[in-house]
Amino acid sequence: MAVMPLARHGMAQTSEPLKVGSLKFGTVNWLLDTIAANKIDTREGVRIERLELASNQALTVALQAGSVDMIVSDWLWAMRQRAEGDGLRFRPYSNALGALMVPRDKGIASLADLKGKRLGVAGSALDKSWLLLRAYSRNKLHADLADSAEPVYGAPPLLSEQLRLGRLDGVLTFWNFAARLDAAGYHPLVDMIDVLTELGVTPSPPLVGFVWREALLSTKPEQVAGFFRAVSGANQILKTDDAAWERLRPAMGIGSDAEFERLKEYFRAGIPTPWGTAETQSAERLFGILSELGGPELVGPRTRFDSSLFWVPKA
Repeated sequence: MAVMPLARHGMAQTSEPLKVGSLKFGTVNWLLDTIAANKIDTREGVRIERLELASNQALTVALQAGSVDMIVSDWLWAMRQRAEGDGLRFRPYSNALGALMVPRDKGIASLADLKGKRLGVAGSALDKSWLLLRAYSRNKLHADLADSAEPVYGAPPLLSEQLRLGRLDGVLTFWNFAARLDAAGYHPLVDMIDVLTELGVTPSPPLVGFVWREALLSTKPEQVAGFFRAVSGANQILKTDDAAWERLRPAMGIGSDAEFERLKEYFRAGIPTPWGTAETQSAERLFGILSELGGPELVGPRTRFDSSLFWVPKA
């Protein structure tokens, strides 16, 4: 990892902090906690000021209002905002995707077995994973899962509980909730990476990342650069150092050793590799699919794919 000269450290440390918004119980806090615990921010000459909020909507409002400099969100939302004139930029946070989780003992071995079943969907009818799974089911079954199964939309924790109570037959959910269900004895019937592969979206592009206004690259360039060096350093620690995870364990809401191990495993698998031309091309392919499936209600009436959204630092 590159280390900034001491003179630059001192200058950056006395400058304005980089204000980062995160969900109160979001997994990005594990990364930020690791940065702080290992003093990577100090080493990289950046002061990080954290603001924890209760919902994704609160995060986007905080960014738009200027209360924070940076949040974690998906690039489709950022691209829609960019099309509306808000010059946002994006850099991947995680490549971890969700999965369709089902009980191991209910005889559900394929999508066809979900016919007539109650299927929980994290989010709404316009959830991106749900739209993609529907397209996948049309390829595999020549039938839309929205018609053959009974979708039930809701928040991930509620859906997980309903699955455990036997009121749902499966749940399409985000990666961290899938990891907890995996630990509780459920298994992934379909992984979203397999869905993307089936739909011709390879390599799988990270969907979630850090989002900020383009002007930040002019007003706080050293802080942005230092922040992403710190992120890279923390990811390297979390990828290889089990002791770092033990330190995080009290804040992870762990219910069992198995849950702890699955969350660690899923997080590590989702640490993104550098974004390049192949990822941009995959993102464009994915944007085209989602535009077709979700229409203007999902992507906005004026949104076109804009590769300049994706920020790649100069070498």
